[in-house]
Amino acid sequence: MRHINAAYNRAERTERRRQRELEKQQKLYTEMQEQEKAVYEAQLFENHIGLLLSVHKECDEVCDWAKIQNAPMLEKPKPSSEHEMKAQAELDGFKVSLKDKLLGKAESKRNELLTNVEAAKKRDELDNKKILEDYRKECADVDRLKEIARGILAGDIKSYIDAIKEAKPFSDISGLGSFINFSVENPALIKVTLHANGEHVVPSEVKSITKSGKLSVKPMPKSKFYDTYQDYVCGCVFRVARELFALLPIETVIVTTMGNILNTQTGHMEERPILSVAIPKATIDKLNFETLDPSDALSNFVHNMGFKKGKGFNAVEPVIFPP
Repeated sequence: MRHINAAYNRAERTERRRQRELEKQQKLYTEMQEQEKAVYEAQLFENHIGLLLSVHKECDEVCDWAKIQNAPMLEKPKPSSEHEMKAQAELDGFKVSLKDKLLGKAESKRNELLTNVEAAKKRDELDNKKILEDYRKECADVDRLKEIARGILAGDIKSYIDAIKEAKPFSDISGLGSFINFSVENPALIKVTLHANGEHVVPSEVKSITKSGKLSVKPMPKSKFYDTYQDYVCGCVFRVARELFALLPIETVIVTTMGNILNTQTGHMEERPILSVAIPKATIDKLNFETLDPSDALSNFVHNMGFKKGKGFNAVEPVIFPP
């Protein structure tokens, strides 16, 4: 973070880089020919599906709070006179040319260089002031981070919450259309409520290129739609747990995902639990997230999920942990 994010680097998957490339192409979209637009639309669709189905693969590196707590303080920057030295060198190297002597410009040019030296001094003063202000802000960030580290190592729940708020480990998931609430039950257990917006995030249409190079837009089959939705929801659950395990020294994460379910008694959609999983760190550390299927991987954990191909999720009861 200049804060927590400075403590570890974010791994970046291919879909994320591809997303940025497509965003750049979007600026040129209006200038594209029809066939180019068709290819762009199809690539945009494929990239979006790729992001949804690989959300579980990305995770920050483990945060070393002991290292953060013991990190040395920042060295105070020394005042710089870079601009003054450069202006002074130009003054010292000034030589009166014969032309300047004849035209009477020697004194005015020397005075101009003297003026430049004074201006350079003021510029150095402003730069040094800004550098010092930045340094003080950096020190304040380091002090706050060290305080969080001390609290986390002591099992302080408030420090756990502060770390999550500072690091914002779920920003990518939020960008895909889900938002998260969490509660730190104790230093070993965090409960998370994931409000999935998958039915709006998963496209209702499939876009592809025909043999003639035209854009084909067809309704996504229900089975494919719900399979994608299920994998996305399960992927988000694992991503949340992985981020929390990377950030904090906890043992278990319970994630309960909320989704819109039709209440057949009222005829209205209601937000209900559709998936609830208890995820121990010891188990999740054994999984290969590059190759596993998120929906199939749930069999490794205590979970409640009601799902039917072609119909989607049913409401379930949240997992009680410990049982």
